[in-house]
Amino acid sequence: MNRLLLLLALLLPNQLLAAKRPNILFIAVDDLRPELGCYGKQHIHSPNIDRLAASGILFERAYCMVPTCGASRASLMTGIRPARNRFVSYLTWAEKDAPGITTMNTQFQQNGYVTVSLGKVFHHPEDNTEGWSEPAWRPHGIPWYRRPENHELHEKRQKQGNRKRGPAWESADVPDSAYADGVLAERALADLGRLKNKESPFFLAVGFLKPHLPFIAPQKYWDLYDYEQIHLPDNSHVPKEAPTESIHSSGELRAYAGIPVKGSVSDETARHLIHGYYACVSYTDAQIGKLLDELDRLELADSTIVVLWGDHGWNLGEHTLWCKHSCYETSMQIPVIVRAPGFEGGQRRSGLVESIDLYPTLCELAGLPLPDHLEGRSLVPLMKDSQADWKSAAVGRFQNGDTIRTETFRFTEYTDKNGKQTSRMLYDHNADPGENVNVDASHEVKVQRLTDELHRLKGRDRK
Repeated sequence: MNRLLLLLALLLPNQLLAAKRPNILFIAVDDLRPELGCYGKQHIHSPNIDRLAASGILFERAYCMVPTCGASRASLMTGIRPARNRFVSYLTWAEKDAPGITTMNTQFQQNGYVTVSLGKVFHHPEDNTEGWSEPAWRPHGIPWYRRPENHELHEKRQKQGNRKRGPAWESADVPDSAYADGVLAERALADLGRLKNKESPFFLAVGFLKPHLPFIAPQKYWDLYDYEQIHLPDNSHVPKEAPTESIHSSGELRAYAGIPVKGSVSDETARHLIHGYYACVSYTDAQIGKLLDELDRLELADSTIVVLWGDHGWNLGEHTLWCKHSCYETSMQIPVIVRAPGFEGGQRRSGLVESIDLYPTLCELAGLPLPDHLEGRSLVPLMKDSQADWKSAAVGRFQNGDTIRTETFRFTEYTDKNGKQTSRMLYDHNADPGENVNVDASHEVKVQRLTDELHRLKGRDRK
């Protein structure tokens, strides 16, 4: 009996503490680059993300660790940096590449939170299952395409091989729930109501699929944009003096019907792709709006931290590239917005932010201990003070390229399997924000300094 009383005495304070902690709504968006109204891109219809920014803190220069989904998400959720042999591809499993590491969801679960995963959070829903209070859920049985001719073409091409798919875009006069993200939003709304009634705080992760290819969204979101006003990038060419390793063939796009196997796409196709990407951004924005509305309706907004993040950037024809998979700014930069109780909304921060900073940030905001393995830095000091002493660089990598972004430069080093440098590129963002001219040859001192800094930050010998 004495032991039981002692146990209750030890547990009760923890339970009371957990009950007072804020909820977390953790919103991930696949392939979302910071081309949004709140990031100054007024041609994009993103009213709901914009209002989240107006009530939260927007980070103007946030960067992913790896510009491919599985690796990026594994790095963010573990809070550790990628390496040549860790967090490499879109098929990455966090639990396999970083065994024994306490993931973000597990840290919250072990500290009294009900943790729930909806949609695409980890690349594999079976990854880190022990860190979720219930099995990770994704929409199933929902056709990709709603136009019969597109569905039939997709089914026909799938029989020819898994890498063959239907059209790269579709607009259909259907409700939001006809596609997976609309169903995901409905499930998230139901879960918010369910989780409100739990005695413990919740960590609800909602991972939206669009604007990932194929660019499929209800017609009303396409109608937000005038095809005739869609502009192609003015730098749809390889940067001058760029290393060959920095340019890829946009293989992810090549799987779709109507896309040439190699070479550039036509201007007409490019405009349709851009139109489709914009439509998907607005479609996902509308689903996010439903979640924000429900937080208000359930009177949870004042007690819930909301985080919105993209897993990596995306190329829309810049440098001849489509998709991600490069060390250019367009692949590396992501949107990050944090709304937290006690912080004034509508603020912006220009400090360099890495996606691995989100794990320690949420722990600090929620009053949880920070695991010793974390390699990111909590954003809370920067959230409190825009002039806070902050990091001078953000680093990332893709395949054989390691890249560092500073206040004014992006430098990338490509190496062979033995770590020997094979090529490099340097872009001066003050003079060349579009990264159109590689100036590494004329900045030897700067290149050496950035090389040293890159090696120091990324942990060259880390496996």
